[in-house]
Amino acid sequence: MNPSEYHQRVRTLSDRLIALQQPIRILDAIKWPARFEQDFLAGKGTRLPPVDLAYYEAIALNFQPDSLVARFRELREDVQRQLGAKDGLGSILCATIEQYLLVIDLLKNRGQPAFGQISRELYGSASDRLRGDRKTLRKLGEKLCQIFSLPAAEHMSRPYGKTIAAADAVAILRQRLQNYFPAGDIRVMLSDGIVSDAAAGGDYIKINQDSDFSEFDLQILEVHEGWVHVGTTLNGRRQPWASWLSVGSPRVTACQEGLAVLMETLTFSSYPQRALRVSDRVVAVDMAEQGADFIEVYRHFVARGLTERESYRITQRVFRGGMLAGGSVFTKDLSYLRGFVENVNFIRSAINSGVPEIIPMLFVGKVTLDDIPILYQHYLEGTIAGPHHIPAMFRNMNGLYVWFGFSSGISVVNLGRVQKHFDLIFREMPRSDPLYDAEQHLIHPPARADDIESLLG
Repeated sequence: MNPSEYHQRVRTLSDRLIALQQPIRILDAIKWPARFEQDFLAGKGTRLPPVDLAYYEAIALNFQPDSLVARFRELREDVQRQLGAKDGLGSILCATIEQYLLVIDLLKNRGQPAFGQISRELYGSASDRLRGDRKTLRKLGEKLCQIFSLPAAEHMSRPYGKTIAAADAVAILRQRLQNYFPAGDIRVMLSDGIVSDAAAGGDYIKINQDSDFSEFDLQILEVHEGWVHVGTTLNGRRQPWASWLSVGSPRVTACQEGLAVLMETLTFSSYPQRALRVSDRVVAVDMAEQGADFIEVYRHFVARGLTERESYRITQRVFRGGMLAGGSVFTKDLSYLRGFVENVNFIRSAINSGVPEIIPMLFVGKVTLDDIPILYQHYLEGTIAGPHHIPAMFRNMNGLYVWFGFSSGISVVNLGRVQKHFDLIFREMPRSDPLYDAEQHLIHPPARADDIESLLG
């Protein structure tokens, strides 16, 4: 077929996929009301939340599963027939359709053993090995928990309190995001209908009107929800033909969430407790997969020093949709750590292989790492539009190239030996407060020359 006919077929099939997935809302179908948290904490964490099979059966899905399955299968056949079995974009479309068929099956099995099995097919398991490596997610999560739980991590956290009210947070985020998005491309609004502190949609960020925020929180929301989640959605919507890149099935979750966490890190927006939360989620998933029940996982994090509210929320994220007795749980929270590691390794590998030009394609829409070479080839042919909203460091990649080039180069250093060397120096070093306070002022100003002279005698 000629390019014009091919483009039109891709667009028509893509639009059909977008329409079919529209009523599927995974988190809405498995969410718990805020009162469950209030009642659980009021009961001192001794009574399980009232979530069972009957609870989920009372939450109607926004679609008829059997009818929607038939329509997805029909679309899959049309993609294969119209684009061909070996077409790159067709293969991505078919893989996405397969994911939505699994999602329908997942939601049909809420509160049952099969829910956990399907969740592992979609999002993986804590016992999975990292791509191209022998380490499991659980092993990496435990290592990071150790690092971010060190006394030094708490010591380094500057006292950024949650002193910014929700309405002020909306105004601040609106102002900051105007520097990244053209006027009208993104909305920031108050909401009373979300359980979390904030949530991103296609072209908006909702702020919980009952939450307060720190400066760190706002920095993270700006880059995580704004630059990545909303930015890639809008880039997908700008696609002339591959319009499905504006919506995300579970197959893109690890890449999306990992890219968001990576952006927090590259912009120095994160902090130790935030990073610890990402690794804690891996531990929570693994415990629940291994059969720990809701209360056991909750008490584990309380014993670790988290607040009761924080412990409940980490635990609730894992058990929503599954079974409170453990075993069958929602494993999506593995995506943050898995995606971070895989994105970093992808960027380092692209640089080492001499093809850094494909790295900005991470922002072209909702993608997986395996999609990027195919999408880049079609970008060169004119079928895929390059990303419009993209962080400056990915637009001019000189600094990024150097950063990840050094990261790859120093990986040959034996860190264990280096650590032993410096431990001898650090062992006798006195401990003190951080150098700077929340307002970036020196807590201990440098000594004056005459003070130094008096100390030296």
